[in-house]
Amino acid sequence: MLERQESLATVDPVWARISQEAEAAVAAEPLLGGTIHQSILHHASFERALSYRVSLKLASGEMSEQIIREIADEAISSDPGISTAARADLVATYERDPACHRFLQPILFFKGYQAVQAYRIGHWLWQQGRSDMAYFLQMRISETFGIDIHPAARIGRGIMIDHAHSIVIGETAVVGDNVSMLHAVTLGGTGKEDGDRHPKIGNGVLIGAGAKVLGNISVGQCSRIAAGSVVLEDVPAKTTVAGVPARIVGEAGCSQPSVTMDQLIGTK
Repeated sequence: MLERQESLATVDPVWARISQEAEAAVAAEPLLGGTIHQSILHHASFERALSYRVSLKLASGEMSEQIIREIADEAISSDPGISTAARADLVATYERDPACHRFLQPILFFKGYQAVQAYRIGHWLWQQGRSDMAYFLQMRISETFGIDIHPAARIGRGIMIDHAHSIVIGETAVVGDNVSMLHAVTLGGTGKEDGDRHPKIGNGVLIGAGAKVLGNISVGQCSRIAAGSVVLEDVPAKTTVAGVPARIVGEAGCSQPSVTMDQLIGTK
């Protein structure tokens, strides 16, 4: 086992750490041994474990775990960017969420992380023209995790969604890299209009709990949206907006608000 861990550490330090933490978790809580073995230790790679976990969570009487796992395996093997993004999301969650103390936690327990990885499978299906299957996964993600992400939305890597309940991300929304958002965030439209109608969130943005960003507007990189705000206009880069409707109340307060997770608002 030690030789295997050393080999993994050379090739994939993220997976090596998850595996080591899984073994420690089994020793500490034997009642979870079956779950942890099935989800982590039984698998030879991060990709296989991720595929298993997604399929297990999304399976239902309508679609078996085996079928969903075959879809997930195909997506991950066809697009290496999925597993790269999944690793970046995991590290982002560990670094930014004070409740996350191990790499093991997001893949086993955190529905925000799991939902985003399941969305990535659905997005791959959408790109392959398999829209009905993508919609099916969207439905199951919503039913299972309480998060509704349209499979056509484009989401970058290094994403951290804390708590994650009641997140809604619309069809033409774009979310950049290294974005953090809390529960009950909506990236939505403003009516029945078709076409490009959802927000474009820049890299490094922090979106507070309950914030609503509506319409085809741009939120500049490394900006902050305060909790409970309703954003209806473009947000310049490196600023903080707050209120209903949201207005600029100051600078972002730091160079990487999505990483520091500092939500205290200063005055302009």
